[in-house]
Amino acid sequence: MSARYEALFARLARERAGAFVPFAVLGDPDGPRSRGVLEALVAGGADALELGIPFSDPVADGPTIQAADQRALAAGATPAGCLDIVRDLRAAHPDLPVGLLVYANLVVAAGVDAFYQRAAAAGVDSVLIADVPTLEAEPFVAAARRHGVAPVLVAPPNATPERLATIAGWCEGYTYVVARAGVTGARDALELTAQGLPAALEAAGAPPSLIGFGISTPDHVRAALRTGAAGAISGSAVVRIVERHAGSPPDALAAELTAFVAAMKAATGGRGAP
Repeated sequence: MSARYEALFARLARERAGAFVPFAVLGDPDGPRSRGVLEALVAGGADALELGIPFSDPVADGPTIQAADQRALAAGATPAGCLDIVRDLRAAHPDLPVGLLVYANLVVAAGVDAFYQRAAAAGVDSVLIADVPTLEAEPFVAAARRHGVAPVLVAPPNATPERLATIAGWCEGYTYVVARAGVTGARDALELTAQGLPAALEAAGAPPSLIGFGISTPDHVRAALRTGAAGAISGSAVVRIVERHAGSPPDALAAELTAFVAAMKAATGGRGAP
């Protein structure tokens, strides 16, 4: 497990609390305001950040994050520019765990080793490649480890014990547990079909589980923690706030993001107990 994730989960265990990890698309709605988005998430009490490098065909994502990718690309976002934003974030917050969620084309186009080398130099702790299945992940896992980056894999609700064992052996930092089948997207009612997965992963030796897909309210965070997961990831709900304020003054966007994260983080106290 990377040192920053290890320190985070050790602290939360002492506090008997869960982690809240917001997701944002780097470069959305543009480079300068993207930096403000990240600072607002940190100000709200985010335990870690998961950040997407915009991609033209994000197949694991629903319409909200797809639109964010398009906004960022239209504003001129590039992988190199996104890593510059991460580099600035790392300089400002040296202890904050920072993960990337990317698509395989971006990794392969850069050269697998070159991608991980650049990510590590920017201060990235972990990389999750959304469209690489477990059976094809080994070369990416090996490259990540060569450069001191934690490889993160996805554990789906229908994973077999054999697949969970592979995920547990390759994953570092944290394990991304998918709450339900399908693509990303905020939901009014949480579809949580991942019951039992966090415990099974822990028994297999996997790093702590974070549940994502559909987490958009404090009640969803509490429900995720009741499965035994170490925390929850919220993406589309964060990105919708950015979308609503794309034409607003930066202060209005920052205020709503900070308030949202603070409310979600407050729900992690006491491991999601009522």
